[in-house]
Amino acid sequence: MSAKLFPCSIVGSYSQPDWLVYKDRLAKSLPPRVRAEDIWRIPAELLESAQNDATRLAIKDMEEAGLDIITDGEVRRESYSNRFATALNGVDLDNAGEAMDRTGKMHDVPRVVGPISRKHAVEVEDAKFLLANTSRTTMISVPGPFTMSRQAQNDFYGSDADMAMGYAEAVNAEILDLHAAGVDIVIIDEPYMEARSEEAREYGVAALQQALVGVTGKTAVHICFGYGQKVKEKPDQYHFLREMQAVPCDRISIETAQPALDCSVLQELPDHNIMLGVINLGTPEVDTVGEIIARVERALPYINKDRVILAPDCGLKYIPRENAFKKLQNMCEAARRLREKHG
Repeated sequence: MSAKLFPCSIVGSYSQPDWLVYKDRLAKSLPPRVRAEDIWRIPAELLESAQNDATRLAIKDMEEAGLDIITDGEVRRESYSNRFATALNGVDLDNAGEAMDRTGKMHDVPRVVGPISRKHAVEVEDAKFLLANTSRTTMISVPGPFTMSRQAQNDFYGSDADMAMGYAEAVNAEILDLHAAGVDIVIIDEPYMEARSEEAREYGVAALQQALVGVTGKTAVHICFGYGQKVKEKPDQYHFLREMQAVPCDRISIETAQPALDCSVLQELPDHNIMLGVINLGTPEVDTVGEIIARVERALPYINKDRVILAPDCGLKYIPRENAFKKLQNMCEAARRLREKHG
């Protein structure tokens, strides 16, 4: 943990530019699990160059807003999970399967037809690009093994638990490569730990533990209720969070803003730093500095201030870029005022 009080981070995605993706197509559909090349506005032969430019812009926005921890904004991704999940051995890319989304709708998903393994490192070049374009603390996200197992059709493994362990081996190899490339923090996206809490208790924790075997660099796990633009009604308590005490990651990222979370649960996670979600992503309206400060103060009775990292509830993918920037800017100003008060 940084010696700086109330450091500011982003969770994963930043708003992609309107010139890069069709925002209306993103907004109208659920986050894709299989490939969705039709969201890109740029011809295939120019796409990588355009994604490079958009990633530089995202990094610049995060730095200008005042963030201490910088990501690549997931600008190259169609969703937080599909870029990694569709790059693995054992997946039939030509014949999609089906699985129920957390909203209760059926969705095209990868169909697992053989042993899951990496063909190659998926995000290391993204990490190198990030490292070349910022001198601040860096963080890259990977989709979690449990979440990917719930976003796939199992036509090979004897059980979904076995499939999750296959995904865990792939995630473990990716995390080790990302740290070897120089990334400071790797954050594992596990939204389905909350959405499928019973199965998460049954084998999700074990899959996360397996994904972290031999990892010595800093790691985080993000658990959320879903994108705020897609899930409007959120409970004020997690169904799955206390169980994270058994996961050997450095920090846990949670929502508290949109769901108005009962923060007393933080008492049950005494060994982790907490990325405290204090920006509401259920609305494009910019959170005021005062609102953000109040959300942090609501948590402080239950956690030592030295363990708190300020962050958005979730990814900023569906928020207009101008609003996303202002939300981050206000969060960083709130952190400055909190340091004056509590430092």
